[in-house]
Order: sequence, then C-alpha cells, then structure tokens
Amino acid sequence: MDQLRAMEIFVEVARLRSFSEAGRRLGLTRAMVSKHILQLEEKLGARLLHRSTREVSLTDVGQAYLTPCMATVAQAQEAARVVAQQAGDELAGPLRIQAPSSFGSEWLAGALARFALLHPMLEPMLFVDDALLDPIEHGFDLTIRVGGIPDVHALAMRPLAPCRGVLCASPSYLARHGMPVTPQELQQHRCLHFSHLTDGTQWHFTRGDQQQSVRVAASFTANNGLVLQQAAQQGLGIVYNTTFLAWRSLMEGTLVPVLSDWELPLNHLSALYPASRQPSPKVRALIDFLVAEYHPVPPWDRELQASGILPDF
Repeated sequence: MDQLRAMEIFVEVARLRSFSEAGRRLGLTRAMVSKHILQLEEKLGARLLHRSTREVSLTDVGQAYLTPCMATVAQAQEAARVVAQQAGDELAGPLRIQAPSSFGSEWLAGALARFALLHPMLEPMLFVDDALLDPIEHGFDLTIRVGGIPDVHALAMRPLAPCRGVLCASPSYLARHGMPVTPQELQQHRCLHFSHLTDGTQWHFTRGDQQQSVRVAASFTANNGLVLQQAAQQGLGIVYNTTFLAWRSLMEGTLVPVLSDWELPLNHLSALYPASRQPSPKVRALIDFLVAEYHPVPPWDRELQASGILPDF
C-alpha cells in the first residue's frame, strides 16, 4: 500500500464527507477510494470513518488522526514542489499515449503537436487503435477512451470532455428513403453499426421525460467510426456517430442530422492511467492541457452550436 497516497485520499474524504466526491476530485473510482481507506484502516488497526448510505463522518480516532495526516500530506506536497522547482519545469523523455483511431487522427494529433511544441524535450509516441487495450499491460503512460470505462481498480480516470452521439445520413440517402420522424421508424431504415457500442444494435433515445429503445437491423458493421462515416457519405444508410468525428461533414452538408430532437446517451472522453502511483509530471501536464482544450464544451461541439446545426447542450 502507498500509505502517503492513502493519507491524501483520507484527507479528501474527510473534507468532502463523500467517497464519490473525493474520487471525482482525485480522478479515482469510488471503489478505489474505498479500497485505499480500508487498507489505511487495516494498517493503523483502527476505524477512521463511519459509513452510511447517506453520509460519511469521522470516528473519534479519525478526527484525532486528521490533523497530523493533513500536515504530513501538506509537507509531502511541498517537498515535491521544491524538487520540481530545483529540477526545472522542463518536461522530457518518452510519453506513450494510446487513443481510438478516429479521435486520435481527427483531434488528438493536433493537440499533441501543440503540447510538444511547448515542451521540446518531450518525445510523444501516439498509438491509434480502436481495440480496448490495457494501458498497464501494454506500457502506455496514458490511454484515451470513449464511452464505457472498464471496472479495473488498477486504473485511475479523469474525464476530458463530453462525447456526444449523433445520428446522421447523407442527403441522397434521405431523398431515397425519407427522414425518420420517430426512433421506431429506424427499424425500416438501413443502419450502420459501430461494433464497439456496449449495447450492440440496441439504440437508446431520450426527449424530455420520454425514453425509447430501438433494436435496429445493421446493414453494415465496422469497428472504426471513420469507415462508417464514409459509408454514410456514400448514401449507404444512417450512422450512429460522434460529434467529434461527424462535425466537419455536418458543417459541409455531406451529412445531415437525423432525429436531432432526440438525445442519444452521453459518453465521455476520459484519460486512464495506473492508479497505483501518482501520474508523472508529463502525464499530469498533458491531461491538464487536454482538459483546457476540450472542457467544458469541446471545439467540435462549439462549431456545431454556433452554426445552428445542433442545439446548445
């Protein structure tokens, strides 16, 4: 157990009175926060927190432990700051990043180039692959994922940006087959399916208090969003896309939104890194840079909002 890390987590839980909020603050899952606290309590041989379904509170021992714990964490952070200051602010060395191919080529490559220009001693290595690779097993410093995050306690997560879905089709396809008005009408249309969707061909829609789910017939399937987008542009069918990939085609009119008055489930672009240690300065700097680039409204969504193609989110 990294006792100093566990102490830092304990301080956040005590301050926020919540495992979930502490996890969001530290980029950890609730389960990972709980695991660290349990290990710290086992190490100390004492219960530090009362847990209930509604709140978290300090035990008497936890209250007594909190003040020296806060002092230790503050001293460690100050020591790290002094070392970083003495070593200089320059980031250097290899930085291995893995990302989905569509997002990596369309958006991350440019952002990574801008980041590298700020840090000329850095050696970024970008691997684009739509497979859900384990960053620890494959030796990545940072992995970018879209959508569902695996329940792996060894990984910490920090959200980078909302990742919105959009249905779209070419004007030629809609001229031949008509524009669907309700989600259920998709069952009469040719639909292009992204094989990594967690619910398969079950597409979910929300409008106000209404919710609908439709099982579509996939007339074309691929594991790459760009492949599906190109098929849609050729008039093959309606594609379940992401706004970060579809935005340019929507702006140029080669694709148009379908069922835009219904919302698709909101996913997120997230950064994953090993939870067993604090992220290195270069990993932390890259994550902070990407958050500044993409959050709270990423540039692709701002373009679509400004043009009136999609509503404000």
